[in-house]
Amino acid sequence: MTIVTAFPYPTPVAKLRSLLNSLPFFWLLLAIPGALMLAGWLDGAIDTMDMLHPTGETSARLMIAAMLIGPLTGVLGARRWLGWLLRRRRALGVAAFLYALAHLVFYVIDMGNLDDMLAEIGAPGIWTGWVALALMLPLACTSNNAAMRALGAAWKRLQRLAYPAALLTLLHWWWIHNRLAGALAHFAPLALVWLALAARRLQSVDAPPRTPKGIRP
Repeated sequence: MTIVTAFPYPTPVAKLRSLLNSLPFFWLLLAIPGALMLAGWLDGAIDTMDMLHPTGETSARLMIAAMLIGPLTGVLGARRWLGWLLRRRRALGVAAFLYALAHLVFYVIDMGNLDDMLAEIGAPGIWTGWVALALMLPLACTSNNAAMRALGAAWKRLQRLAYPAALLTLLHWWWIHNRLAGALAHFAPLALVWLALAARRLQSVDAPPRTPKGIRP
């Protein structure tokens, strides 16, 4: 007797769900803010100088999102939605670098010449941005499976550059806009999750070992 399967092929709903859950579609979502900014700039609706803040802010937000996933998993434990984000963490990090690169491109266009750029490179709000971008470059270049296999254990050590890059991004934001509130509003969740993870680890270290059932102390 031949058993006929009710749905031998993926249904349209299953295909749509697979598409929406795919990495290319996630990249499309990440590209939408940049595409809207670029369209406004090309149409003349947005000045070059006004492109600096949204590109830099988007880069910082994506960096924070990428760095939140790991510690959140440590605090909350395994969660399906965290696993979904974890599989897309590298995409978030690369997108953060690309928006930072766009931030640099519009900065160069706005400055107009190399002499003016060199004249202000020593300012705290400027050099912090340059160094943060330099630290993000190797992270973006190695955010692929081939680099992970080639670097082995060194890949995780390299990823720690994200921490000084985040700190420099915070300082860059603070000094450029001369106010700390906006920068802290974005970076505070990351600091709070790190503190929660540290507290949880300390608690697990200080907790007395459990006695197996059936064995009296």
